[in-house]
This record gives sequence, C-alpha cells and structure tokens, in this order.
Amino acid sequence: MTTGLAQTRDENKDTDGINLNELGQRASRLGVEIADVNGVVADLAEISQSQAKYVHSAVSASQQMDRANQKLSATMGETKQSADRARDVLSYSAEKVAATIDGSAQKMRVLSENAIEFRDALGSVDVTAKKVQSASVSISQIARETQLLSLNASVEAARAGESGKGFAIIATAVKTLADEIQGFANQNAQNLEKLMEILHGLQERSANNVELATAAIKDAGEAARTGAQLTELVDSVGMMVKEIEAMTQPVAENLQAAKSIGTELKGLDTTLQKSQERLHVARNRTDNILGIGEDLMEFIVNSGVETEDSKFIRAAQQVAAKISGIFENAIERREISQSDLFDQNYRPIPNTNPEQVTTRYLNMTDSRLQGLQDSVLDFDPRVAFCAAVDTNGYLPTHNTIYSKPQSSDPVWNAANCRNRRVFDDRTGLSAGQNTKAFLLQTYRRDMGGGKFALMKDVSAPIFVGGRHWGGLRIGYKV
Repeated sequence: MTTGLAQTRDENKDTDGINLNELGQRASRLGVEIADVNGVVADLAEISQSQAKYVHSAVSASQQMDRANQKLSATMGETKQSADRARDVLSYSAEKVAATIDGSAQKMRVLSENAIEFRDALGSVDVTAKKVQSASVSISQIARETQLLSLNASVEAARAGESGKGFAIIATAVKTLADEIQGFANQNAQNLEKLMEILHGLQERSANNVELATAAIKDAGEAARTGAQLTELVDSVGMMVKEIEAMTQPVAENLQAAKSIGTELKGLDTTLQKSQERLHVARNRTDNILGIGEDLMEFIVNSGVETEDSKFIRAAQQVAAKISGIFENAIERREISQSDLFDQNYRPIPNTNPEQVTTRYLNMTDSRLQGLQDSVLDFDPRVAFCAAVDTNGYLPTHNTIYSKPQSSDPVWNAANCRNRRVFDDRTGLSAGQNTKAFLLQTYRRDMGGGKFALMKDVSAPIFVGGRHWGGLRIGYKV
C-alpha cells in the first residue's frame, strides 16, 4: 500500500544544518496552538452571539418598558384630570346638597312643629266639642222636662175650666217652646256628631302627619350625615389627587431612566454587533490559518519528514484501504448493491436525542467495520476513536464504546451514543470530502456536557470502484 511517506532519515537536514524533523514537530505544535486559538475564537463568537441575543431581548424589553411607562404617564395624567374634575364636581355638589339638606331640614322642623301644634289645637277643639255635646244633652233634658211641665199645665187648665184658659194659653206657649228647644237640641246633636266625626278624622290625619314629620326630620338627619360623608368623599378625592401628583414625579423619573437604559442598551447592542462581525472575521482568519497549518503539515510529511503524526497517517491510510476492499468485495459478492452502499437518504430514528438516522447499508457496516475500527484503539494509547464517515459527515458505525443505546439524558447520549449521527462540522465534513492521500486536522472535540478535548484528526479517503464514498477518521489526543 502506497502511503507517500518516506522512511525516517536521521540525516534529513538542509544545507544550513536545520533538522527538518524538529521543524515538523514545531509545525505540529503550531497547528495545535492554532486549533486551540480557533476553538477559543469559536467559543467567543458563540458567547458573543448568545450575549447579542440577550442584549437584543433586553433592548426589546426596554422598548416595551418605555412604551409601558409612557402609557402609564399618560394614564396618570388622564387620571389626575379626571380626579380633578371629580373633586370639583363633588365639591360643588356637596355644597349644594348640604345647603339643600339644611334648608329642607329646617322646613321639615317647621312643618313638624305646625303639625304638632295643629294636633294639640284639635285636641282642644275636641274637648270643647265634648263640652258642647254635654250641654246639648242637658238642653234636651230641659226640653223634655219643659214638655212634661207643659203637659201637666194643660191638664190643670182643663180641670180649671174657664178660669184656667189663661193658664192653658201659657201651657201651650211653653209646649211650643219646648218643642222648638227639642228640635234645636236634636239638630245640634246631629251637627255635633258630624263635627266629632270630622274631628276624629282630622286627629287621625294629624297623628299620621306628626309621624311623617318626625320620620322626615329623622331622614333629614340621615341626609345631613350623608352630606357630611359626601364632604369626606370630596376630601378623599382631594387626597387622591395629591397622591397622584406625588406619584407623577417618580414615574417621570422612571420614564427618563428607562429611556437612558434603552439608549445604553442600543449602544451595547451596536457594540456587540460590531464585536460579532470582528469575531466572525477572526474566526475566518483562524480557519484560514488552521488550513495553512494543515497544508504545511501535509507538505512536511509528503517531503519525507518523519513526525509524531506519521504513524497515525500510515494507520489511517492502511485502514481506509482495507475498508475500500471490504466494500468492493461485498459488491462483487452481491452482499450489497452499489446503490445501497452509497445511500444518503437518511431516515430519522424516532425518539432519539441527539438525533440518529439510518441508511440501507447499516447492517453491513455494523457487521464488517466495527471490529476493524475497534482494533485501531489498541494501536496507540492516545487514540480516542476510529470510524468511517461518508461525504456528508454521516458516521454509520462507531466504536463499540460509543455505540451504547440512548437513554433519557441527551447530555449522556451526546458522549456515549455517537453512532448513526451526522457530524457536519468543519472537521467532519473535511474528513469525509477529502480526496488527497491524507488530511491532518487539529480541533477541539465536543465531549458533551460543555466539555471539550483538544484532538488531532487524521483521515484518509475511501474509494469504491474509483467512486469516492467518504473517509476513515482516526482521532487521537494531543
């Protein structure tokens, strides 16, 4: 198997006596440092992007707070105006109500006193009427006695004959007078009875009027208390107006402070945007420098200089050649079709986090590649993994230690369930798409849970019948 690597030559020095092996070692260390710086710049870019999101959210929140403060200020102004109007209206109403209630109460007292006086006067009239009624009864009694006297005089005049004629005339006159008195007494009794009925009715109405007047006086007192409460309400509204006025100043200060914060946040947002742009440029520059370092290492190795990476490069090329042979033999034996072997129609595996996907050749790679890849882990204690990836960075079959069934913990899964996943980062894509004899990359490997390890990744292309399938990756610790 052609590796493009020369055997170690201790005499490998240029005309100035510089040891090229030492140059290779220094170039290798330079690549590590550049990869570390590149990772730091990437972290800073990610942190800056996260900060920019937070600041942008803070700017939006500040703008919302500013709008809310402006609405609050406007609402407080309107509330103060409404309270002022309410205070003025209530004050005017309270004065009017108090004056009206006071006047009504005085009138009620006068009416009540008049009603009581009228009741007392009716009582006096009732007493007088009763006396008249008693006198009427006495008159009737006198009339009856007079009639009886007239009757006795008539009897005596009839007995006396001629000598009693004069007496008879007197008796007749007395009888006539008695009849008239009796008629007058009867008429007077009837009138007195009607008068008593009227008086009794007036007394009842007077009593009702007295009750109503008393109740009216009580109501007037309640109304007076209500008026006093209305006055207290006016005072409360006045206090509310003063409190609103006191609150207006802090709101205005808060509004001004919010505007200042908004201005400062906008300035910070602009600064972070510029920082992001600079970090993006820095990231591109470090990527370019990393690429230059990789090209330099490739040039040094291809120049026949033996470095600490040379044995890993040879191992990657040898294993990649073996995988190419396995794939070609499988197609020749019709164990798998070329179409299935190059299947890139990735189908998600349900309920996986991070997401895993399947292809039509998984069974073949699981059975034919895992043992070969696991054997490379014993090649050097620094080797962390060995796995083949396609041109999209898809890693179908990983080492056994990284092919555990997923759990409910995505952080644990990211570190222990790395098979059937697409690693389309710069390192993964470059390893899968490289067609040169080898590619040596230095990068920081995401181990999950926010942990990273500085790694070197050497890859060699995998061809099947002259068609580029992907690459074999060997990752080892620096």
